[in-house]
Amino acid sequence: MNEDIRIHSWPCSYYLDTSKQWIPGKLSLTPLSIKFTADKTGELLVDFHLSGISEIKKESSHLIFSSLTILEKSTKHWFSSLHPNRNVVFNILEHFWREQLVSSQEAGAGAALESSKGKELTGMLEGSQKRLEDTAKVLHSQGEQFDNIIRGLHKIEGDMDVADRLLTELESPSWWPFSTKLWKTPLEAKPKETPAAPDPKTQEGILLRIPVIITHRTDSNAKPGKLTVLPSGLEIKDCNSQLLHRFESRDVDDIRVHTPYEISIRQRFIGKPDTSYRLLAARMPEAIPILEMQFSKKIQFLEDALGFAGARKSPQADLGTSIWQAATGFLGAAVNPGVPAGSAEGTDKEQVQLQKISQEEAKELRQILKKLKGLALETEAELERQDEALDSISSSVDRATLTIDRQNRRMRKLT
Repeated sequence: MNEDIRIHSWPCSYYLDTSKQWIPGKLSLTPLSIKFTADKTGELLVDFHLSGISEIKKESSHLIFSSLTILEKSTKHWFSSLHPNRNVVFNILEHFWREQLVSSQEAGAGAALESSKGKELTGMLEGSQKRLEDTAKVLHSQGEQFDNIIRGLHKIEGDMDVADRLLTELESPSWWPFSTKLWKTPLEAKPKETPAAPDPKTQEGILLRIPVIITHRTDSNAKPGKLTVLPSGLEIKDCNSQLLHRFESRDVDDIRVHTPYEISIRQRFIGKPDTSYRLLAARMPEAIPILEMQFSKKIQFLEDALGFAGARKSPQADLGTSIWQAATGFLGAAVNPGVPAGSAEGTDKEQVQLQKISQEEAKELRQILKKLKGLALETEAELERQDEALDSISSSVDRATLTIDRQNRRMRKLT
């Protein structure tokens, strides 16, 4: 990911302490830093890292003008005349600042050392493992939906058997000795009360949940909230976990990826305004691959996000199975240090580039490869089971259709 990509920018004024005056310009947010550029001179007056921020506050300058202050180390920066308004800028900056702090703590809050080839390969395999796990979750949830459909079809078949018996009784004459109409009591005619089935939506698994900044339609107010990605759809909640809107998968008409950090979700209506939400999040790059997998025909990458889509897809397409070949080569180099991981005709430069990996890294790679193999086998078994379930659903639907047609003809004869 390009660290210089601009997530958002706002027209505002910056108080320059050296000249004691407000300078009009543009405040810009990137994934790692905050910058301010003066309009007239184009000079970069402010440029500091998000991890260096100690505090972001709403204050007033001269007790009148609403301002936003950012405490960076021992320097306090003042920004005023923010557009569209101060609250929007504050919510977005605070969101990315907090997410940066969380990611820094998880990463050890230190500069990462240059990783070895073994660590690079481990990272690639861990990414592949995470993607396969996400796919397995979606596949498992899809299998549960198939199971629910089969149970529903079985219930329909049972109801049609009852309807068939009732039609047989109605078709038989009243004097027929085997008819039960003469001695059926009202109590026997009462259908049994069946307990309500639990809502499957409350039982389905969560694929991903991330904090987001929410903008509804053309509303200029951006508010913090959460996006939850479910197998059956998407849920958008506010900061108090109150549901703002739920998009069923079939109701989503399009998802537009504006930048790697910003998307919009829309549901079209005829005769009334569309339902549209714009979501901005520091962790959106984690959600986009899952959304792309779940809404492959409805997601659209706009111009600013095409580079992100290409950066994700091209290496995967170029590498393909070469990841596995590389893993085999590196593991071979670890076991046999004298044999290069590449071809026998490799030059000394290539041999230096293919560094030997440690025994610990080789052991970790073997474990990851075993997990990937297990996940692949489980996915294959689940796919086979779902193929059988689809065949069963298809035959059950055909039987139900024939039975309903036959019973409709019998009922028409009775009327």
